[in-house]
Amino acid sequence: MISKIFNFFKGIKRSYYTFRVKRTAKSVGRDLTVNNYSYVSPGTVLGDNVNFNGMKIQGSAQVIIGDNFHSGIECMMITDSHNFEGEAVPYDSTVISKDIVIEDNVWLGNRVIILPGAHIGEGAIIQAGSVVVGEIPKYGIAGGHPAKVFKYRNAEHYEKLKKEGRFH
Repeated sequence: MISKIFNFFKGIKRSYYTFRVKRTAKSVGRDLTVNNYSYVSPGTVLGDNVNFNGMKIQGSAQVIIGDNFHSGIECMMITDSHNFEGEAVPYDSTVISKDIVIEDNVWLGNRVIILPGAHIGEGAIIQAGSVVVGEIPKYGIAGGHPAKVFKYRNAEHYEKLKKEGRFH
């Protein structure tokens, strides 16, 4: 009985969080799932089968997330930064905005931070706790501060699963 009640409230929370993201994002594909508190900026474009488990997307630039995206808990994407080369120290009132692009079939571990201008290639995996500041290539498995590729997925196996439509 208790598990039924827990699942009922879990479903209500999921529906509410999903509604909030759909209401705010620029566009949302099919089958969005938002399992934990999340918010997105108005410049967010989401593909099909996007899964957030606690995502915060902030800033004025565009964030484009492809199909079959999965995030761990407490992830962040930030598109704006302060101008430290401006008219004041430590920074002036100028905001520098850069788009973030995440291609299809990307998986972020828990507490990953994606900074302005980052581009994550198709099928990449970002290790929990990492900070992405630049480009992660297709099939790259990256981690650290800043995130660096330390391994690659088996491209043949990945493409086979993709061709068969085996998406989680």
